[in-house]
Amino acid sequence: MDKDRMVGSAKVVKGKAKVAIGKVIGDAKLEAEGEADKAEGKIRNAAGGIKDTIRDV
Repeated sequence: MDKDRMVGSAKVVKGKAKVAIGKVIGDAKLEAEGEADKAEGKIRNAAGGIKDTIRDV
């Protein structure tokens, strides 16, 4: 498993937590940061998946 996949997955989890906390306390900025972290994590996870596929070929 590529390092980018692990980092990406961690970013997605971190982003989900920020969104949830932002919603609970009513902090729109924290929610937006969480959504950005989730998006970045998904991109890194996808990049890591591509690297894994290339490596397997």
